[in-house]
Amino acid sequence: MPWYKGWFDSAAYDLVYDHRDETEAKLLVDLIEREVHPAPGAHILDVGCGRGRHARIFARRGYTVTGIDLSEEAIAEARARSQAEGLDVTFERGDMRDPYCDGCMEGVVNLFTTFGYFATDAENQRALKAMTQALHRDGWFFQDFLNASEVAENMVPTTTRTVKGVEIKQHRWIENDRIKKEITLQHNGITKTYHESVRLYTLDDLREMYENVGLDLKETYGSYDGTPFDSNSPRLLLYARKPSS
Repeated sequence: MPWYKGWFDSAAYDLVYDHRDETEAKLLVDLIEREVHPAPGAHILDVGCGRGRHARIFARRGYTVTGIDLSEEAIAEARARSQAEGLDVTFERGDMRDPYCDGCMEGVVNLFTTFGYFATDAENQRALKAMTQALHRDGWFFQDFLNASEVAENMVPTTTRTVKGVEIKQHRWIENDRIKKEITLQHNGITKTYHESVRLYTLDDLREMYENVGLDLKETYGSYDGTPFDSNSPRLLLYARKPSS
C-alpha cells in the first residue's frame, strides 16, 4: 500500500505535525489574498485539504470553498471542525489525480507540500493537470511546496521529541530525488512506524510541469511572508494563472 494511504488516516499524523497551527495557515492565506486578489465570494478548490485548516480560513473570509482529500479520516475531521464553527464548506473524498470538475473553479490551492507523493513523475503531472482542469479561463492557482535545495542543504538526519507522552523519532534521507522519512512513535511499550516520501521538485522542474499543463507562472515567493524566492528560502510558493484564451 502506498505510504500516503495509511499515514494521513492515523492519529499519529496529528501528533507529528502538531506545530503546524492556524497562525501559519493565516499567514499563507493572507499572502494569497494580498498577491492574487481573489474576487469576493470566489469559489476555491483546496486540493489535498487535510483536516481543513486552510479551507476554514478561506470560508471565514467569505469565499465559497470545496476541499478534497484522499483520507477519509481527514475529511471526516474537516467536516466536524467546520460544522463546529458553523462554516459552510464542502468536503469530499477524492484523488487529486482525478479532475474534480471542468472549469468550475475561480481558484485552486495546493498547500503544505501536498504534492510529489506519487511514485512517478507522470502521476504527479497528472495531478497537476487535474487541478488545472478545474480552473475556468483566467483562473488562478497557488501552490505551497518545499524548497528542494534548502531541504538538501539543511536536512537533519535524525530528530527525537516527545509530544503528549509519545516519543517521536524521525529519520530522514534523500534517495532517488526524493526526501524520505521513517517516523517511529513509542508509547507505553508500543512502537509504530510510518513513512513519508516526497519528490524533490525544483523550481525549474515545476516551471516545466506548469508549462506542460498550460499554466502561466506569474510569481514565486520564498516564505509565507512573501519574501522573494532564492536557493536558501524555507519554502517554494508559486502563483500561476490559466490563460484566458
